[in-house]
Amino acid sequence: MKLGIVGAGMIVKDFLSISHLLKDIELEAICGTPRSEDTLNELKDKYGIKKVFCDYDELLNSDLDIIYIGVPNNLHFEFAKKALDADKNVIVEKPFTSTYKESLILSDLARKKKLFLFEAITNQYFPNYKKIKELLPTLGNIKIVQCNYSQYSSRYDSFKEGKVLPAFDPKFSGGALMDLNIYNIHYVVGLFGKPENVEYYPNIERGIDTSGVLILDYGKFKCVCVGAKDCKAPIANNIQGDKGCIYQDTPANVCKRFELLMNDGTSSEVNENNYEHRMVNEFIEFSDAVKNNDLERCYKMLDHSLIVSEVQTIARHKGGIIFPVDDFTETES
Repeated sequence: MKLGIVGAGMIVKDFLSISHLLKDIELEAICGTPRSEDTLNELKDKYGIKKVFCDYDELLNSDLDIIYIGVPNNLHFEFAKKALDADKNVIVEKPFTSTYKESLILSDLARKKKLFLFEAITNQYFPNYKKIKELLPTLGNIKIVQCNYSQYSSRYDSFKEGKVLPAFDPKFSGGALMDLNIYNIHYVVGLFGKPENVEYYPNIERGIDTSGVLILDYGKFKCVCVGAKDCKAPIANNIQGDKGCIYQDTPANVCKRFELLMNDGTSSEVNENNYEHRMVNEFIEFSDAVKNNDLERCYKMLDHSLIVSEVQTIARHKGGIIFPVDDFTETES
């Protein structure tokens, strides 16, 4: 599978560091802005990428099977749509898009053209996460779910000094919900589906959420998701049922070992992840789906991404966080 990469930032470098483990993926090309050309060429030489482009249209006109989009959040929709319009399969980094409406447009276009469209969201593909899903019935009736991903950002120091970087800029679709809490939303929605109601209580500075508490109401149980970039706390995911709980002390984006703690006093530790790096499993599954022309698997994950996109859009609007691309004709509940 011939892969074209868009971007030269941290997430792209992270992906390239594990690309040698992806036997079905050929690093055909990388594309960025003219000002990043030196970095692009360094990455080309380091990882054996065949071609460098500084023009996205030229990249799309080349012989590629799939495009991996690792650009700032606010550009995900524009770059993904352009790739789909050019009949290219697409992997787009999380968060899928800035708004639910954008997600629907991409989803409809991919299905119409019978193209693959994936959101690169790590936790859905970990063996540990799949094991948690398998063990849920042993917990009895779920009562409370808690996910806390609080990680103090060095960029917050700059933000307090008046320097606004993309991670804290509404123009770039930044903020704690889009950066950290989005992993919690994926984690919960992947296990329990679409919530009945969404509420978001953010700490807002200069129009962006530096941290916030997301409440997902599932009727018979409640879920609290905390995402913070302006403070830190022990990271934990807890799924509490009336027969026992699952406790995990790693972030939702890496989903490492977890404990199964039962009310009868028995406990066990589980760790079935087979790769140390968080990005390997997702890209293996992406390439396997494309290789086997498994659109059904792709579109099932796309349906999941749509629910997450709808949840984050509703949450932002209820919390008063508005992006330039927001369209208030979108349906909210």
